Amino acid sequence: MWDYLKLAGLGLVAVLAAIAANYGHDLAYQVNAIEVMLAAGIAFLWVLRSAGDPKPDLRHEYFDGVIRAGAIATAFWGVVGFLVGVVIASQLAFPQLNFEFLQGYGNFGRLRPLHTSAVIFAFGGNALIMSAFYIVQRTSAARLFGGSLGWFVFWGWQLVIVLAATGYVLGATQGKEYAEPVWYVDILITVVWVAFLVAFMGTLFKRKEPHIYVANWFLLSMILTVAMLHLVNNAAIPVSIFGSAQVQLYAGVQDAMVQWWYGHNAVGFFLTAGFLGMMYYFVPKQIDRPVFSYKLSIIHFWALIFLYIWAGPHHLHYTALPDWASTLGMVFSVILWMPSWGGMINGLMTLSGAWDKLRTDPIIRMMVVSIGFYGMSTFEGPMMSIKAVNSLSHYTDWTIGHVHSGALGWNGMITFGVLYYLVPRLWNREGLYSLKLVSWHFWLATIGIVLYASSMWVTGIMEGLMWREVDANGFLVNAFADTVAAKFPMYVVRAAGGGLFLTGALIMCWNLWMTVRAQPVRASQHSAVPAE
Repeated sequence: MWDYLKLAGLGLVAVLAAIAANYGHDLAYQVNAIEVMLAAGIAFLWVLRSAGDPKPDLRHEYFDGVIRAGAIATAFWGVVGFLVGVVIASQLAFPQLNFEFLQGYGNFGRLRPLHTSAVIFAFGGNALIMSAFYIVQRTSAARLFGGSLGWFVFWGWQLVIVLAATGYVLGATQGKEYAEPVWYVDILITVVWVAFLVAFMGTLFKRKEPHIYVANWFLLSMILTVAMLHLVNNAAIPVSIFGSAQVQLYAGVQDAMVQWWYGHNAVGFFLTAGFLGMMYYFVPKQIDRPVFSYKLSIIHFWALIFLYIWAGPHHLHYTALPDWASTLGMVFSVILWMPSWGGMINGLMTLSGAWDKLRTDPIIRMMVVSIGFYGMSTFEGPMMSIKAVNSLSHYTDWTIGHVHSGALGWNGMITFGVLYYLVPRLWNREGLYSLKLVSWHFWLATIGIVLYASSMWVTGIMEGLMWREVDANGFLVNAFADTVAAKFPMYVVRAAGGGLFLTGALIMCWNLWMTVRAQPVRASQHSAVPAE
């Protein structure tokens, strides 16, 4: 019965998408409609092939198929996002790489939002969904709730990524800092995210383990808060149901305030709380020791979620935003340093008595470095929110260095460690294909991040100082073009650092592929067992 309802729904979606493609007012809308039609058609044929077949009883096994798909998607989108990042970094150093024959589709303005969303929402989003589904099942000793709902979340998220990426390249965005996708993609994001919440919460409700481990607290706070952020920030009225144009509900200062409430808390919950959930589960598992202080992890959780939500206005110092609002954001940002470092200390001290494993286990080395970058970024962020520092750093490449030391060092490295932990277990292999390749990946990624971040720190501070330099008569000494010319060497270093990071990710993909293909199989461990 359910199979035939799915077929009817997919058929209806395909027909509606075909109509939309025919009547669409703009190219991005028409291309997106065709993509939806193709996705619905492929899903229709897939369901049709197995409709009516008897379904095996898998209630006593973990739902790991969707997690395996998530691991593949995480690695794939990571490489795509890093590659586009290297391309746009190279375009900033060498403007001639903005190729004219691509009719503008391959220039920096179109590729930059593609890079941002590919790394944050495609690479990071798949890592979070994959990890959340793995962690909640293992700590609940229960199969993922909702049957095939997990597959809907996974494939729905991939469709969101493709639609958003296509729209960015074709110029269909909301035109904000994070280049949010247009209204119909936002609706799909909402549907998929609610399904994610239902699958996660449903698994917690039917858990066999009475205790809810703290990693699930962080993951659930991420899911709920990101839903709230998305609904408020992306509220808009479409001009037509047959076009991508829309009218924002906010304007001026209100729009800026909402955007940075969203933007900073996307960092705070999507890129921090969710990945802290990964840290609190996978670091103790890889080390094979309990978390250093469970009480500290609870304090870390509540302090983080209560403080982070207020910090967004620090992005709007010296703007039309009322001074009290930006000061409030600064104060909460500075206070936020304490719980952030509490989490970092908790993660690092989990290695107490096992520090020798840093010599022999490159996966632990990668996880520990990620925690170190988390600590560094969560010190640098509050410092940059202070008005006196912000007057120098804002609108400069220092901010770019800060963002990437966090994104690549914290989010990237912990995700790499999680992939190295999960792939042998998900595919029931004896171990990774090569630990030596993990070490190569570690050093390439670490050196790449250091080159990237340090070059941006240098050029950002230089840029800020050049902008404020005045002569004896009070006139500005440097034209804007002078600062651009002075930054060229550091831009080349940044592109080189990004290239090293990308090379490490490619080595990881090869290592994981060979792990699945060449490593011997071990006994299956899919049956639900008491929480780990």
